[in-house]
Amino acid sequence: MHHHLDGAALDWRAKGFWQPDGPVPDAAFAAAGHSLFGGAVSWPVLAVRRSAVAHNVGTMADFCARHGFLFAPHGKTTMAPSLLGAQLSAGAWAITMATANQVLVARALGVPRVLLANELLDPAPLRWLAREADRGFEAYFFVDSVAGVAAAEAALAEEPAGVPLRVLVELGFPGGRAGCRSVEQVVEVAEAVAAATRVRLHGVAGYEGGLPDGAAVSAYLRRLRAAATELARRGLVGPEVLVSAGGSAWFDLVAEVLGGDWLPGYDLRVVLRSGAYVTHDHGFYAEHTPFRRIAGQGFLDPALELWAQVTSTPEPGLAIVGMGKRDAPYDEGLPVPLLVRRRGGELRPGRGLAVSRLNDHHGYLAVPPGVELDPGDLVCFGISHPCSAFDRWRVLPVVDDGHVVVDLLRTYF
Repeated sequence: MHHHLDGAALDWRAKGFWQPDGPVPDAAFAAAGHSLFGGAVSWPVLAVRRSAVAHNVGTMADFCARHGFLFAPHGKTTMAPSLLGAQLSAGAWAITMATANQVLVARALGVPRVLLANELLDPAPLRWLAREADRGFEAYFFVDSVAGVAAAEAALAEEPAGVPLRVLVELGFPGGRAGCRSVEQVVEVAEAVAAATRVRLHGVAGYEGGLPDGAAVSAYLRRLRAAATELARRGLVGPEVLVSAGGSAWFDLVAEVLGGDWLPGYDLRVVLRSGAYVTHDHGFYAEHTPFRRIAGQGFLDPALELWAQVTSTPEPGLAIVGMGKRDAPYDEGLPVPLLVRRRGGELRPGRGLAVSRLNDHHGYLAVPPGVELDPGDLVCFGISHPCSAFDRWRVLPVVDDGHVVVDLLRTYF
């Protein structure tokens, strides 16, 4: 993994940092010991707590080891080389990506193995993937149609014979976003792969995150297991069989249904793909993490803090903060006020405060009677849904528990 590809430096392009005087190398900035509140950053800024990330990476690596799973955390959550590197260092088998462009980023960063949790039908990326496969890059992508298999064959028709592309047949569910709708369809697509020359089947995959409840998730995962069993029975896959599932909301059920050795005679490898766990959150995933349901297997620690300044207190019960849709996710819930830092530096809990709505650069904060907020105060917010927080920031300060900047995290969306 190459963490700093381009001798990166901070300058006027980095939102959230105050760098009016020309570029400062990332490493020099990180070594300078800046307090988050000392003038080197401007507001709003999205900070990452280093201790929480380290805790979460370790917790999820332990969970996978305990259940005998391979881990391919979803890189689309952060697209941050330093976090992908931390996940690989903690034993991740691969990094999952969502688009061909993200696979290109992973390859440029030196990620050795990638799972593209999506269909790939575009000829130029397919040809590129074939050439990279010949150079030792291990990449898998999903197919859910005979047309998808034909697209890979057509794209590589003029290419010299090489390592076949690695595919997993995707099983979906009615109303879901992709994937075969039945085990019969899975078999049909697998037979098309068997008849093709440029692709080779390595197993089955699916995503349970769009289902409404645990019962539906368990039933779906049992169908995924049945699909793998049927492909093995028909001799369409093996000796190693990959079975991949798992967002960040139901990995306890993945362990329950897909754990253990249920495919005797085959080298079964269950690959979990959770991504949002790495920073967790104070909203959607705080509510939905499986660690709330499974006792004694650890917990996740929210790592993202969005700091914004109170810019106006125009009427009783309302404060305006300089943080809006350009800075914070709002697709799975609005930011959650955690702390207030008064202008003198005193910290106090954000109890009673609530964000009622966001404009592009303004947040409306409902302030209960008896809570004092003044222009210039800072409010620290937790966020809901990390996947749509990181893409709003090209550089994020990583802070220790005393809010000293210790590293910089760059994103490549």
